[in-house]
Amino acid sequence: MDQEEEIKYFVRVRETDLDGTKQVQIALTGITGVGRHAAKIIAEQASVNSHAILGKMSDEEIERIRAAVENYAESVPTWMLNRPIDIYSGKSRHLLASEVPMTLDEDINIMRKVRSYSGIRHETGQKVRGQRTKSTGRTGTTVGVKRKKN
Repeated sequence: MDQEEEIKYFVRVRETDLDGTKQVQIALTGITGVGRHAAKIIAEQASVNSHAILGKMSDEEIERIRAAVENYAESVPTWMLNRPIDIYSGKSRHLLASEVPMTLDEDINIMRKVRSYSGIRHETGQKVRGQRTKSTGRTGTTVGVKRKKN
């Protein structure tokens, strides 16, 4: 009789529970900051099959994937990083998991403190990137034409 392999339904990588029933390159995109291209490169660096099911992999292969995720920024060119120039350190970084929203909030707060145009737009809750605001992006009470009562 064949022994069925046990599937780990959740694999923990970089503060994120990944779906163990999916292929490696698809499951890795569950980490915030890792897209399809980055996931394929991570699988190649870990020297695992990118089409294999993540939950059926051995613990050693999963450790190699974790190490490849940690060392992703050092092994790819700077144009593939999601933060090519960090404001504070001036170095190139790749933000993953909980670092992404935290850094975004910090950047918006810096824009508010500096009183830049986009910082002021963020403060007032208006569109930031030059979109039209005459007819879209309205919040609050509806503005329209009222009908006359007979």
